[in-house]
Amino acid sequence: MKLNERSLAFYATCDSPADNAGFLYKRGERHTAYHRRWFVLKGNMLFYFEERDSREPVGVIVLEGCNVELCDSAENFAFAIRFGGSKSRTYVLAAESQAAMESWVKSLSRASFDYMRLVVRELEKQLQEMSRGLAGGCGGSQEPAGPWKPKPSGLEQSRERLPALPAVLPKENGCAVWNNVLGADRPPDTSGCGGPDEEGNPRPPPLPPRRRVSNGTGAAVAESPSTFCRLHEQYSREVARLRQDWQQRRRGPQP
Repeated sequence: MKLNERSLAFYATCDSPADNAGFLYKRGERHTAYHRRWFVLKGNMLFYFEERDSREPVGVIVLEGCNVELCDSAENFAFAIRFGGSKSRTYVLAAESQAAMESWVKSLSRASFDYMRLVVRELEKQLQEMSRGLAGGCGGSQEPAGPWKPKPSGLEQSRERLPALPAVLPKENGCAVWNNVLGADRPPDTSGCGGPDEEGNPRPPPLPPRRRVSNGTGAAVAESPSTFCRLHEQYSREVARLRQDWQQRRRGPQP
């Protein structure tokens, strides 16, 4: 990744959250005097400004391959950022209080990617141990758990037990046939009345026989008056019986 002064200045002063910020005393490289600077820590980059309201940073320290440790100095609450190598520079900083020094040492020690890499490895190790412990507590099964499925409700279970209806009801002369729907395997009622079935539900009355014309066109002729009367009587008896049952249930049991 290529960085230049403009991109670093923008990153240092943008509205992104800072990991730590505050005034520190920085010892000069050539002169041992300490200068008060405003420091901002973002990720693994430590920016420092002349003043808190400065638009551009004076410098930046990339916190990779370094150690943060306490050191002896003329200033109180001093600590140093040391890099590996004989020609590498050591930055000596001093805080204004013991609490500020501890906060800066902790945040600077955790800013490098090397530290983040160690944290990720430790978390992965703990996750693996927890996964093995859960698998051992469930009977030693190492198979991964499948996706969770909701338990079917009572309505869905009752639907599963119902027999499947035919997609298209069989027809005879363009009309559905009663004996071909649910309950067709029961023997037909030869009594000629539409009494209740085994579950107490009223059965439909039988369809009257159809007549076909002799010319082969296959069209059904009109029903005779006698057939219509029988059908009307059967429906009337069924309606009267149902109405009587309804009235008895409405009145309730008689003493």
